[in-house]
Amino acid sequence: MAPQTPRRQYDKQFKMDAVELTLKGDRTAKEVADDLGINPYVLYRWRSKYLTEKDGAFPGTGNPKDSETEKLRKLERELKIVTEEREILKKALAVFSR
Repeated sequence: MAPQTPRRQYDKQFKMDAVELTLKGDRTAKEVADDLGINPYVLYRWRSKYLTEKDGAFPGTGNPKDSETEKLRKLERELKIVTEEREILKKALAVFSR
């Protein structure tokens, strides 16, 4: 059995640029896919998704985040950092107060 290669991930801009190349009509989707080194069926899928959803077509990995969820996660990360800093300062104060 051949070793599996890891799945390649492409960013949103790459996907949009690839789709735009197919929509210009100069070359076929297969030619564009061959030039970019991707499977033509992947490009067809990207193009289909782009034509139906436009700006929301490629949200990234995982679940799309709404602004409130992202804001909450950011605040939780900041709280964790501040809590750790406070604990370090408490320990330092205890050491220096001896």
